[in-house]
Amino acid sequence: MFKRNYFVIMLTIILTIFLISCSSNTQTVTQTNDTQITDTNSDEMPNDLPNDMKEMNGERPDAPPPDSAGGPPEKKGLQNNIEYKSVNHYNTSDTYDELVLSSTEKDESAVLVDSNAYVTLNDFEITRTNNKSTGGDNASFYGVGAAALVTSGTLNLNEGIITTNANGGAGVFAYGQGIANVNGTTIETKKGASGGIHVAGGGRLNATELTVTTNGESSAPIRSDRGGGKMTVNSGSFTSNGTGSPAIYCTADITVNDATLVANKSEGICIEGLNTTTLNSVELTSNMPNQKQNDNTWSIIIYQSMSGDSKIGKGTLNMNYGTLTSKNGGLFYTTNTESEFNIRSVELIPSEKFDYLLRVTGNKNKRGWGKSGSNGAKCTFNAIEQEMQGKIIYDSISTLDLNLIDGTVYEGFIVKDDSSAGGVKGNGYANVTIDNNSEWVVTKDSTINVLTVSDSKNFETHVKDREDREVKIMDVNGNLLRDGESDIKITVSELKLQ
Repeated sequence: MFKRNYFVIMLTIILTIFLISCSSNTQTVTQTNDTQITDTNSDEMPNDLPNDMKEMNGERPDAPPPDSAGGPPEKKGLQNNIEYKSVNHYNTSDTYDELVLSSTEKDESAVLVDSNAYVTLNDFEITRTNNKSTGGDNASFYGVGAAALVTSGTLNLNEGIITTNANGGAGVFAYGQGIANVNGTTIETKKGASGGIHVAGGGRLNATELTVTTNGESSAPIRSDRGGGKMTVNSGSFTSNGTGSPAIYCTADITVNDATLVANKSEGICIEGLNTTTLNSVELTSNMPNQKQNDNTWSIIIYQSMSGDSKIGKGTLNMNYGTLTSKNGGLFYTTNTESEFNIRSVELIPSEKFDYLLRVTGNKNKRGWGKSGSNGAKCTFNAIEQEMQGKIIYDSISTLDLNLIDGTVYEGFIVKDDSSAGGVKGNGYANVTIDNNSEWVVTKDSTINVLTVSDSKNFETHVKDREDREVKIMDVNGNLLRDGESDIKITVSELKLQ
């Protein structure tokens, strides 16, 4: 009798413990990089994260923030099996109205959608707060700790509010096979490595009429990271207040239409490697501070940091209409990569301390963007129906093809400056092509390789000084190729008249 009662008591205790564990709100899933998902009972992140990953939280004083140009230091110890913790785990399709959701645990999402579920939240409020969250690579690459995370399936977020105050606390993150559609929502993030809307690993995100504000380091309002993805943003306002937090950090295919972008303590846009940013009728304001680790200051950069965050290849910027306002430094900079700029009818508003219009050179960056002496740029710059002013710089280890197209007027001069070429005298060049409807108003003596003028019969209307006087064209040996009334001269290796 005693043995039977003892057995009943023990069975009751076991069942009680089991029921309590099943009723916990926090759920953990382990996800591999190929999106296979299994349930686990763990409620903690792995304890064997290397120290450099633990410290990569946007507050480490001796390392550049991940979103500042050049990317983070070398990535080590990334986890093959990513643990996702969430308060609300949706793996079946449904629609929910007026939910108030929150997350307060370390590296925990408030919302996680996976298993190809189709989930819609309307008129919602999501908060994510924790002062011990890791941030770093697992947050930036995989979305660990994001407020709303989708890894497979679709998450629709309509007319809501998202607020985060945790390292790695992105507002909305689409990873892998995940798709996020975000409409009419206000997002604010307060700590480091906390983008507003974020894709990585091939995720897709579509945003309409958002108001996004980020405040921490490495927290671009429109952010992507390793593995890329695709983002389409229509209208709205996107503002960053932290250092190393451009309005757009691009390692993906990103298109923004009819929006306002402001980076108060950073460059406006970073494009790394084989990726593209397209801006249509966008108002962009950049205010990058001068920093000792950089050899110049810019508003938009296309580069390759060699951190492994993006494939090596041509980065592309397409800007159509809209404005670019710079509060400090130069406008367009490219280094250690192949790049293409297509700029059409954009109002360019430089700062009072305007360094340059375009810089195509190697670099002496202390973060190590390629090897000094071989980290130049290969750039094509197409100015279409464009008015632009300022100095253009290139060096011996870089190449520039500048094309003035469809009524473009460029007022400025072009110089060769090898201060960032690492002492190498390479075969770099700058070629300028001017079509029938475009002009180069030369403001100072310039040195280029090939000058091509399509309308040779009216040469003086296409290459002239500010007083409409034809400039002199000299070859590299000092021979006069074409005389002009101006005191200004262009030195060329070849003059092509078509």
